[in-house]
Amino acid sequence: MAKGTRKIRRTQETRDDGDRKSKKPLAPKPQLPDPLSGTALRGILLRLGLPLLAVWMLCGFIASLVYSTTVKTVLIAIPAVLTVLAIGLVVWAVRQAKKARGVAGILSQVETAEDRKAAIQKLETDFKKNDPAALFARAQLELQEDPRKALATLEQIDLDKVMASVADEARGQRAMIHLVLGEVSDARRLVDGINLSRHQEPRTRAMLAAVCAEAWARSGAAKKATETLALFDSEDPAFEPIRPQLYRAQAYASAHVGDLKGIRRALKRLSSQDARMLGAFMMKRTHPLLQREAKKLLEQSGAVPRKMIIDRGRA
Repeated sequence: MAKGTRKIRRTQETRDDGDRKSKKPLAPKPQLPDPLSGTALRGILLRLGLPLLAVWMLCGFIASLVYSTTVKTVLIAIPAVLTVLAIGLVVWAVRQAKKARGVAGILSQVETAEDRKAAIQKLETDFKKNDPAALFARAQLELQEDPRKALATLEQIDLDKVMASVADEARGQRAMIHLVLGEVSDARRLVDGINLSRHQEPRTRAMLAAVCAEAWARSGAAKKATETLALFDSEDPAFEPIRPQLYRAQAYASAHVGDLKGIRRALKRLSSQDARMLGAFMMKRTHPLLQREAKKLLEQSGAVPRKMIIDRGRA
């Protein structure tokens, strides 16, 4: 057994060396949304403009019915002040969007290990040390090689000083890494601070829900996890980039409520994305049902040699 394990390790090391030397892309170039696209800007203007228009109309109507100059002035001043604040908010949003576009541009150029190193260096030099957008991007790049380093990067985001929605995303990213590392209690502590109702963008909300659900399922709140996941249709085309996370959460939630059919359905869907993702369920402390079903699918897929599956299960 030890000889077989050493052989697998040598094979993996050889493969890793080849990957480091290769100039081939590590992964397909991500399709990153443009934060300054017409659709995005139109959405911001509509969310701010329509309520402001309603306030102007209401205050104007009331002002036309009163005779007091003071009251008229107050009624006109209220929407005027709100308009100034809205303009300031739009200016701030555009600045943040430009920054996000810059970060997205850096990430979109990453195709090889060398590109990744260059991108990390650029993020460190071109952005402020505590800039959340740059820290998220750095962590995303570092995660491919060193989850602990990515976690340390995300921990630089001061959750008490950033916007609540940004703090939630930081908690979610950190919790996801803790879950991958098997540190469920740390993940649970983080997800309990996430408020899903703060997030209106469907994909962001679904991603955070998946991380929360997995943490809840693995820490004794499987029913809550199942109810949360039921609110999202993992087959929705909008959720295609985050389906693996949703399937993973569904698998854990199903396991901890004893739903064998749910386990098999989630694992098959995950396997259809990439059978190698099932390897995560072969680690220690994974629910026995999940281990058993994941092992079956891995053996059937042929993605991982049977001997490697046995060694990993006993590691």
